[in-house]
Amino acid sequence: MVAQGVLPFQYQAEEGSSGMTALAGLPVYLELLQAMGLRQSIERRVKVREETQGWTDAQVICSLVLLNLAGGESVDDLGILEADGGFAQVLRRVETHGMSQRERRALKRRWRKPRRRAVPSPSAVFRYLEAFHDEEQEGRREPGKAFIPLPGEPLLGLRRINCEVAAFVQSHSPQGVATLDIDATLVETHKSDAFYCYKHFKAYQPLNVYWAEQELVVHSEFRDGNVPAGYEQLRVFQEALASMPPGVGKVYHRSDTAGCQQDLLKYCAQGRNKRFGVIEFAIGADVTPAFRAAVAELAEKDWHPIGQDPDDESSPPRQEWAGVCFVPAWAGHSKNGPDYRFLAIREPLHQLELPGLEDQICLPFPTMDFADQRRYKLFGLVTNRDLPGQELIRWHRERCGKSEEAHAVMKEDLAGGRLPSGNFGANAAWWAIMILAFNLHAAMKRIVLGGEWAKKRMKAMRFKLIHVPGRLVRHARGLLIRLSGEHPSFQTLLDARRTILTLAHAPPPP
Repeated sequence: MVAQGVLPFQYQAEEGSSGMTALAGLPVYLELLQAMGLRQSIERRVKVREETQGWTDAQVICSLVLLNLAGGESVDDLGILEADGGFAQVLRRVETHGMSQRERRALKRRWRKPRRRAVPSPSAVFRYLEAFHDEEQEGRREPGKAFIPLPGEPLLGLRRINCEVAAFVQSHSPQGVATLDIDATLVETHKSDAFYCYKHFKAYQPLNVYWAEQELVVHSEFRDGNVPAGYEQLRVFQEALASMPPGVGKVYHRSDTAGCQQDLLKYCAQGRNKRFGVIEFAIGADVTPAFRAAVAELAEKDWHPIGQDPDDESSPPRQEWAGVCFVPAWAGHSKNGPDYRFLAIREPLHQLELPGLEDQICLPFPTMDFADQRRYKLFGLVTNRDLPGQELIRWHRERCGKSEEAHAVMKEDLAGGRLPSGNFGANAAWWAIMILAFNLHAAMKRIVLGGEWAKKRMKAMRFKLIHVPGRLVRHARGLLIRLSGEHPSFQTLLDARRTILTLAHAPPPP
């Protein structure tokens, strides 16, 4: 044998279709997708390919969802999914499951020639995504102004499908409380038509509403990078509330300073939502000159330490908090109006500016000098909750861990970080389909696998569950996926299938 490399092994191409797959765990996600009725939901909600030949809406969208889960990050990666002969056989076999004979014949008639692919080609997907783009909306842009194109019916259909996914999870794992964290994330891009964001690079800036208890994204609005995170945030929050499934009786809201919008604060505090009434919140407050003046009136005894580690009382405090007697003009002075509490949080700067350079250095956070002759970082918090200050601060900061982790999953673990087109609508559709994959994966962890799997990151899920080697075998008119019986995840896959079967046939809990 001719040596191929340094070590004594060789690569050889398998002749013919061997039925091998590197994705033997991915069909379990297909089963969950089926149990949710996601294919039927797509055909009801999205009508891009309703009257045409070729790939259906369900085939394209489900292929992109599976691409996200398998680790693909671009449309071209569909070629790798297609090249996995074993998984392609599974897709072909299951795509007509549950269809009537009439539906199967209609699906077959969509093709003039025998179909050779199990997933759409990259060119077909590019054309499909472009159908979500609306040139009429693009013509309404005005130079120098923030603009959010109105979503067309296909994009609204993807949002409604996401609502149905959340409702499925809620029906099988009910939560009476929903803590909604609103946060924007920057998706850097080099597209020529993209706009510069506040960090001075070209980006898009989707605004996401994350349901902490269910670990789901209940609403996401794709935006240009030049649209401020606080722009029309009340409308986005109202749309998220309208999408909440039955069974939720209490809503809480957390956000950073982008959410410090007067209309949003009043909406929550005054109980204007008919379904949820008063919505308790904790939102980062802008450090305005008036807020600074109120903080300056505080005495040193008014400041209370915030321990670094809530489980270690001996850890030295770095930050301190204090209640601030501050009533902005927008809050009003009505006796019957809602109460707004303002808290100040300070942290000492350990590295001070050099003498003479104080006015030349612009720090990315507000600072303030106090009576002890030290300079501190200064942050504000506004709330309508009556929790003790330290408990409130810790509750507010819980959003930073989970929502930021969710953004990392969207952009790095899934395909949200690499957008396929220069057109806004196509990228918005790509992002919305990624959100469906995100929530399908969250449902798999929470209501199917549970236990230690619920906290695993996507990298661990792919290594231990999705990227399991197997071989496809046809036997007695059935399809077998053969795995090594010694593989640690073999029993996990069997248990997952039994759970999904129960979810598919059992009535949802009352």
